[in-house]
Amino acid sequence: MTQSVGIKDVARAAGVSVGTVSNVINRPDAVATETRARVQSAIDRLGYVRSESARQLRAGRSRIMGLLVLDMGNPFFVDVARGAERTARDAGLGVMVCNSAQSASEEADYLSLFAEQRVRGVLLTPADATGRNIETFRRHHIPFVLVDRVAEGTTECSVSVDDVAGGALAVRHLVDAGHRSIAYVSGPPGLNQVRDRRTGALNALEEAGLGPEHLRELPTERLDVAAGRDAGARLLGLADRPTAVFCANDLLALGVLQAMYAAGIKVPDDLAIVGYDDIEFAAAAAVPLTSVRQPAVTMGTLAAEMLLEETEEEAGGKKHEHRRVVLQPELVVRRSSLAAR
Repeated sequence: MTQSVGIKDVARAAGVSVGTVSNVINRPDAVATETRARVQSAIDRLGYVRSESARQLRAGRSRIMGLLVLDMGNPFFVDVARGAERTARDAGLGVMVCNSAQSASEEADYLSLFAEQRVRGVLLTPADATGRNIETFRRHHIPFVLVDRVAEGTTECSVSVDDVAGGALAVRHLVDAGHRSIAYVSGPPGLNQVRDRRTGALNALEEAGLGPEHLRELPTERLDVAAGRDAGARLLGLADRPTAVFCANDLLALGVLQAMYAAGIKVPDDLAIVGYDDIEFAAAAAVPLTSVRQPAVTMGTLAAEMLLEETEEEAGGKKHEHRRVVLQPELVVRRSSLAAR
């Protein structure tokens, strides 16, 4: 096994002290040009790479921000990561992106990994509805910001979208188009976002003088296209099939759309569909998808900014004031819901 090259090896090869090598790496202007060139030549010749983990231990601060999301297969979370990564990079930090796959146990494993690595802080979309994972992670005193989730019952910062308002936007649009029998393809019931969107849907029905029986819920175990296709198959098997479907995210909606297409059901003539998130694929679907838009990149940017603000204030001995940012969703109407009943 080849032994790694250390700073002492560079100092020996260049004929200088370890302190001089350190200055060349960290404060090159403090070293004479000739000496700096000799040290750099030794670094290049030996293939020395600075140990970032050792530097972080000495400094007591990591240059890595953790990001743990529910599903990196969902373009919504890719956009969240894009906003966070851009902000972190501007601050000279990197982002360690991990995917809990909507699993509480995998979430716990990744939070343990972040604690072991002593990351600067964590941006987290929780998978564990009980909050136990967050409570355990809090003991490590590593700052975190909740993303796409309101910090209910906690003191931490959060960035979220008003999902109750978003669910109301979707169903109000369908009711205004004349629909009175609507299905809600809802996803895992343990997720706050899924429950809030259902609450908004029921609120819109109540506004229209319609009872909760006008919303037929079709839960799914996951929030992906395959789960949407399965929900679509169940929908097709209903004797009194609803005339419209509201889906908890766009991947579910695209799966329902695929199932309808395969069965010869016309969208929107036979069935109107509304999704949630407004991912890039929504507009590019065979039937362009009406969707409730979430500002995903903005969410990632704001969450990273809040985390950086907290870590900088703590490093400076200041008390950080936690805050909750709730963004508003927007309905984007396309062809999948335009046929009136």
